[in-house]
Amino acid sequence: MAIGKSNKLSQAAMIKQMVKRCSSIGKRQHGYEDVPKGHFVVYVGENRSRYVVPITFLTRPEFQRLLQRAEEEFGFDHDMGLTIPCDEHFFQSLMSMLR
Repeated sequence: MAIGKSNKLSQAAMIKQMVKRCSSIGKRQHGYEDVPKGHFVVYVGENRSRYVVPITFLTRPEFQRLLQRAEEEFGFDHDMGLTIPCDEHFFQSLMSMLR
C-alpha cells in the first residue's frame, strides 16, 4: 500500500511542476501579474478563454482527467500556457462544482 501512496505523491508533484512551468510561460509572455499565489492560469474552449484556478484543484480526480486530456491533445511544451481541451460551459460547470 505504501507504494501506491508514493506513486500518488510523485504524480501530484509532477502535475504541480508541469502547471508551474506552463503558467510561468504564459505569465512571462503575456505580462499577467494578476495571478494570486496558490493559483495558476488555464486556457479553455475555442476562444482560449483565460481562467485563474486554485492549485488545490490539482488533487481532484475530475481536474486531473482534464489535465490528462490536455497532455494527450496538446502536450505541455507550447507557448500558450496550459490549454484545457473542453467546452467552456463544461469547464465553468466543473469549476462551480469543485468550489
